[in-house]
Amino acid sequence: MLKEFREFAMKGNVVDLAVAVIIGAAFGAIVTSLVGDVIMPVIGAITGGLDFSNHFIPLAKNVTASNLADAKKQGAVLAYGNFLTLTINFLIIAFVLFIVIRVMSQFKRKEEAKPAEPPKPTPEVELLTEIRDLLKKS
Repeated sequence: MLKEFREFAMKGNVVDLAVAVIIGAAFGAIVTSLVGDVIMPVIGAITGGLDFSNHFIPLAKNVTASNLADAKKQGAVLAYGNFLTLTINFLIIAFVLFIVIRVMSQFKRKEEAKPAEPPKPTPEVELLTEIRDLLKKS
């Protein structure tokens, strides 16, 4: 088993996986900061500071608190606010990535070289074309 793992690691799969995990973690931190520190404050300013993270539905009759932390101490609650916040964050991230990828693909299309013009026909091809055209006329 150790020999198989060594062969697996030597093929580069483990290194590729490790690099992907590190890049993914760094990208996740950047995206989290972008959404939490840049995009959501702007959206909060537009919506008047609307925050869903404390929204919940009490499932127990003895839950009377208006704060989610206190309500959880009193009994069972359905804390849908955090889920809603994370869903909104996901949609924002997906939209931003869609825009970035779309812009990048448009730049790539512009950079692609136009196909070269076809080469000029050889004298033999020109002669055969003339003969064909003359035969069509007669």
